[in-house]
Amino acid sequence: MSRRKIVTKRVPTLAAYHLRWLLVASTLLLIAGFTAPMMTLTKFLLFNNSFSLVSGIWQLLLDGKVLLFCLITGFSIILPTAKIILLFTLLRPNILHSEQRQKYLHLMHDYGRWAMLDVMVVAILIVTVKLGAIASIEVHSGLYIFGVAVLLIMFITQQVVSMQTNHNEN
Repeated sequence: MSRRKIVTKRVPTLAAYHLRWLLVASTLLLIAGFTAPMMTLTKFLLFNNSFSLVSGIWQLLLDGKVLLFCLITGFSIILPTAKIILLFTLLRPNILHSEQRQKYLHLMHDYGRWAMLDVMVVAILIVTVKLGAIASIEVHSGLYIFGVAVLLIMFITQQVVSMQTNHNEN
């Protein structure tokens, strides 16, 4: 019976180890998604403007659109970064006290409501540009990299919550 307990304790540790590496990979993908060109906007068939998430946000600030700059920076850069930090905290090798772990899980649940807002911002931008008769948009790899990173982070979040829930039941 004690052997079974040892095996069940190793599985979450091994799973956490793999999830940490997957989280490192998704963090690198997210950073690449922030900086890689996401799209090229063509106006009147003459003017091309390629931009990444970071350069697009920076342009909003330069254009004086401070509120939009703050909103998109918050939901597309700051909140995903905070979620990654929280996931790394939950996946630490030293197991947290139960009440601290529950606090972090509750925070993760509260944050989960905002998890797809960054993807929605990009989707609204694409739809808005596509609707304009005088402009067209060409999507680049940065958008796909960003999307894959967001999906990986969502998967890791689901695995961490599931793992922590199973740990609490045992």
